[in-house]
Amino acid sequence: MKFDTNDFRDQLEGKKILITGASGFIGQNLSKCLINLGAIVHGTSRHKSGADSGLEGMYWWQGTFEDPGTARKVLKKTRPDYIFHLAGDVTAANDQKHLLSTYNSLLTSTVNLLTEAVDMGCEKIVLAGSSTEPVDLNITPASPYAAAKLGTVVYGSLFQQLYKLPVVMIRPFMGYGPAQPKYKILPHVIMSILNGHQPKLTSGKWEVDWIYIDDLVEGILAATTHSQIYDKPLDLGSGKLTSVREMVEMIADIMETEIEPAFGAIPDRFSEQPRIADVETTRSLIGWQVKTSLETGLRTMVQWFREQVKEVKHAYLFLGIFFCKYNYVAQSMQFDYLL
Repeated sequence: MKFDTNDFRDQLEGKKILITGASGFIGQNLSKCLINLGAIVHGTSRHKSGADSGLEGMYWWQGTFEDPGTARKVLKKTRPDYIFHLAGDVTAANDQKHLLSTYNSLLTSTVNLLTEAVDMGCEKIVLAGSSTEPVDLNITPASPYAAAKLGTVVYGSLFQQLYKLPVVMIRPFMGYGPAQPKYKILPHVIMSILNGHQPKLTSGKWEVDWIYIDDLVEGILAATTHSQIYDKPLDLGSGKLTSVREMVEMIADIMETEIEPAFGAIPDRFSEQPRIADVETTRSLIGWQVKTSLETGLRTMVQWFREQVKEVKHAYLFLGIFFCKYNYVAQSMQFDYLL
């Protein structure tokens, strides 16, 4: 079965939606889609910048569910039919300094949300796991982030089984696409080339299961609106591994650049083991699968960033012309006055 986001309109139009972490990459794209479907969307962000995201029709709440008081207040005020819990610190680094921030932003916030939601009567509560979390509980997580995401899934199952909460668990793989933050690897490469700089990279050997953002949003909605709730996370990925180097080389080909990416200029850092999404199980359970090829997704992404750079250059050109004219007029007026 191939979905279109409009397939979910009957179930989501007019529904009250709460998205934590709505100013993030996935959160913004999910919010935009739900608004277009006619849902009433509330979003949380720990920063004031969330309200400046350009999402028209969005209701913003500043704060984090690490604080149980914030979780209680937002849930009571919004009374959502659907909750998408996407907030949390995202880092694959295994430094000890990330232990508390990932634990609190991911796991504490999840437990606070689920605790407050027990008596609310939500139709679905969607929790996001991670492709970095170990499936085998005998394997030690490779980072504080992976451990916290594993804990999120465990608590999701607990609330689902013991307290009968309608918890849906998804496991997004490596999303990419337009409007992705510029510090991420693919936007960094694109922006470097657009600005005439050589992108400095690691060896690029790390293999990843990439998924275009529109497909990921569609997969989230398919899992959310499905009539049955499953007790294990649904993998949302392509089912194929592609190295970072291959992705960068595809971008360079699409951009037809003579700039050679500097592979190996930065030392390889610790990374998770390659993992492929179990797409067959997901397809058999909810009927969803990716539609966008890597080439199509990357071409769309490159074009989006090209347009952004073009708009910025036009804005600077306009400002330059304006100030030139302003200075000319000012000088002319001063000359007349002196005469």
